[in-house]
Amino acid sequence: MKFGIRTPSLRKRIAARTSLKRYVRHSLGFKAPRGWGWLTNPRRAAYNRVYNRTTVGCVVVVTVPLMLVSLAMWLAW
Repeated sequence: MKFGIRTPSLRKRIAARTSLKRYVRHSLGFKAPRGWGWLTNPRRAAYNRVYNRTTVGCVVVVTVPLMLVSLAMWLAW
């Protein structure tokens, strides 16, 4: 299990959006509603829940400090 900052991967991002399995599933309409991952694959759902709570994206690491700086400048003005 990973902790901390996730490293972005353009290759994995493109591969996930252009997979044959995704295309077939979306074309045929075999999609479960959001939050039903516990029924379709409970092991993966549990892993993803822990992973998403213990890691942070690299975009958040950059944008949150910038937001705090802009808020401090606005309050000081």
